[in-house]
Amino acid sequence: MSKPIEHDLTAAPQPLTHKRVLKIALPIVLSNATVPILGAVDVGVVGQMGQAAPIGAVAMGAIILTTLYWFFGFLRMGTVGLVGQAEGAGDSAEVSALLTRALMIAAGAGVTLIALQGLLFYGAFWISPATAEVESLARDYLAIRIWSAPFAIAVFALTGWLVAMERTAGVFVVQFVMNGVNIGLDLWFVLGLGWGVEGVAFATVIAEILGACVGLWLCRSAFANPAWKDWPRVFDHARLVHMASVNIDIFLRSAMLMAIFTSFVFYGAAFGDVTLAANEVLIQFMYITAYAMDGFAFAAETLIARAIGRRDVARVRRSAVLTACWGLVTCIAMSAAFAVIGPWLIEVMAKDVSVQIEARQYLPWMIAAPLVGCAAWMLDGIFIGATRGADMRNMMFISFVIYFGFVELAMPVWGNHGLWAAMLLSFVARGVTLGSRYPALERSVQ
Repeated sequence: MSKPIEHDLTAAPQPLTHKRVLKIALPIVLSNATVPILGAVDVGVVGQMGQAAPIGAVAMGAIILTTLYWFFGFLRMGTVGLVGQAEGAGDSAEVSALLTRALMIAAGAGVTLIALQGLLFYGAFWISPATAEVESLARDYLAIRIWSAPFAIAVFALTGWLVAMERTAGVFVVQFVMNGVNIGLDLWFVLGLGWGVEGVAFATVIAEILGACVGLWLCRSAFANPAWKDWPRVFDHARLVHMASVNIDIFLRSAMLMAIFTSFVFYGAAFGDVTLAANEVLIQFMYITAYAMDGFAFAAETLIARAIGRRDVARVRRSAVLTACWGLVTCIAMSAAFAVIGPWLIEVMAKDVSVQIEARQYLPWMIAAPLVGCAAWMLDGIFIGATRGADMRNMMFISFVIYFGFVELAMPVWGNHGLWAAMLLSFVARGVTLGSRYPALERSVQ
């Protein structure tokens, strides 16, 4: 292994200010705003074909790949914490080596998905069967899109590295280029050339490859340090084990969180199509809140990681307080917005009067959700930055058990209200349990 570079950590670090938090957070919020636009265009262009099957095929194919790629979302979160801590410690060699490790994982994961595509797609359609026409078109779509898997997963790693280096404007550029190119090619391939579902798939493949290339260019400073190809360092056993441990814990935590949200949909289906549709409309409010909160959670990740890298407890605490304040302001604003314009949003999203009436009945739960979930969302960012994956995994398990236990008790008595209560209770449980572990986080810094 090459000799670690010695760094002077006595120099005054960059001040922790509200301006710095906003500089990190706002590009992420803007980046997230482009995501639903792309989905709408994908559906819109195939909708011009005048048939239902292409719309269903694109929707089904996209959700299958999104789910598969989601399993590697840990690569972004784990990379932020590890790179941020290395940067805070002044270890520029490790900052570069970590990006190499993350990209190697992305390449391996992508190639594995390509190799196993037949088995994976068979399993997906077995779990969620569709009509023969929709499934045939969806398979055509998937057979094209799967070839960009290494690049799509690499974007997780590149995004994590950029966030850790406080270059979130670069994250916005990557997303803007990817989504902009995707939208432009959608219109050309589908409406101009008449390629149909295959056109949407080719547009996405090209956009994901280009997005990864742009991300690599924005991360070029990592490759200016020879340590990016210092193979003894890159493959150092202790560092690989630590990286694997952090990422596995984050993956398990995320899997349990996904299980909660997925089960919410399945449980809601038991109350009929109208309630299921109403829940789906309201859960979109949750996603809007998450998009807005991501910016400040990301700010917490990188600022906490850098403070821990410097072994500075005071900066850890100030980073947590500053980002949490902005997170709370955002959650209050979202809750107030849902209270004021929630009924109007429901009417915009659902034209069926019975769905509108049903959704308004459960709107108070969604008004409360941002306030109830604020602590959990911000503490997630804090613990990701601290690379305390075991705490996140264990506290999520407690929340997971509480959620499913309460569902079994409350749904028979309160119906869909009981289901919503269980969801919000899981947020409270996660916030309280993670909060109880925060003192240990500060002690570990010392």
